Amino acid sequence: MSAIEPVESGLPRVDRPDHPIRLDPAAPALVIRLDDNVLHHGTLAAVRSLGRAGVEVHAVLEGRHAPASRSRHLARTHVWPAGPRTPEALTRALEAIAGTIGRRAVLIPMDDAGAVFAAEHAAALAPFFLLPGQTPELPRRLADKAALAALCAGLGVAHPETHVVATADDAASAVRRLGLPLMAKWARPWLLPPGSGLRSTTRVRTAQEAARLAARTGGPGGELLFQRFVPGTAGSDWFFHGYFGADSSCLFGGAGRKERAYPPRAGLTTLGRWLPNPRVETAARALASGLGYRGVLDLDFRYDAAADAYHLLDFNPRLGAQFRLFTDERGLDLVRVLHLDLTGTPPPPGRPAHGRTYLVENYDAVPAFHDRRARELTCAAWLRSLRGADEFAWFAGDDPFPFLTMARQTMKRGFKRLARRRRSLPAAPR
Repeated sequence: MSAIEPVESGLPRVDRPDHPIRLDPAAPALVIRLDDNVLHHGTLAAVRSLGRAGVEVHAVLEGRHAPASRSRHLARTHVWPAGPRTPEALTRALEAIAGTIGRRAVLIPMDDAGAVFAAEHAAALAPFFLLPGQTPELPRRLADKAALAALCAGLGVAHPETHVVATADDAASAVRRLGLPLMAKWARPWLLPPGSGLRSTTRVRTAQEAARLAARTGGPGGELLFQRFVPGTAGSDWFFHGYFGADSSCLFGGAGRKERAYPPRAGLTTLGRWLPNPRVETAARALASGLGYRGVLDLDFRYDAAADAYHLLDFNPRLGAQFRLFTDERGLDLVRVLHLDLTGTPPPPGRPAHGRTYLVENYDAVPAFHDRRARELTCAAWLRSLRGADEFAWFAGDDPFPFLTMARQTMKRGFKRLARRRRSLPAAPR
């Protein structure tokens, strides 16, 4: 057994030695994702958190160009075999990786597709991996946005009015009923093929945009949903991350406010702050308990001032990418609670660190300069917000190479986008 040691180099300090939390070093961990996303900062966070705690961490990544593969806390990188990622192929691949690891490992999915697969094939994976005793069909129901809307209606959970769109007439009817703008969502966004040009969530501003999206139905992303737009104001976007034990009681969790997001006001959290919100926390715990949920979850809420209600927007049945926001003074976080629980050690009660912030460097600049209320947010102000963050998604003094690899990948993406934009411009007159 090994204590979580403090990180002596770099800022911020990620762990404190006051009351060391002990994880079982005999139980390795395997972090997986089924979607290819080189710049997935949550994967790196899971690798660092468990690696710093003395756990042997393996991860299935895109290759050596993935920043997480450069972490000094990663024991070994694995890659999915070429070909379709069918359940049978994934099961065989995970059995082969388990043979390489040599011991039963804690399996940690970092995306909805991975969480759905792991739950539905838990019986086949159980000889090789430690998994929560989740109801096999529950993660799919929760990750599917159409099923989630029906579930919320049945449970009386606040959720924006949602309509399934299959034809142009459905789209026109939904626009008349919901008004504009509205939100368009694909029910199963993890099935959208790369390069399709379709986003999991799109803000629709005109009837023409709604008709164009309706023409794309029938594809692999499941049903197209049109959802009432809940106006967002500063401080209205919240999320809840938690881990629920065998009796569906919350062993660790907290509410966070989304200070900035990318795309602005409609995307992933780029600056989050851990704050008390009894209404969000109570709603999240009651929902998970009522469903008999087991394991990690990540919920998104938006406050509707007109209805005085927090609407549940998304239910992600896995670790959220910004889970390290919820780290207490002893270094306890959600992935460590998961490891403790699955290896038979009761996690200690968490100690909320309200006010703690988490910033995603490569995405935060865009929403920071997009949201220039009263012109107060300048470059200098944004740099001050960087200095004030308690933890960064990429930069860590004890593990610098993922940050450098991320910066290189981000610049490559930027140059490619500029090149595509230049090619799409009309030729200048001679």
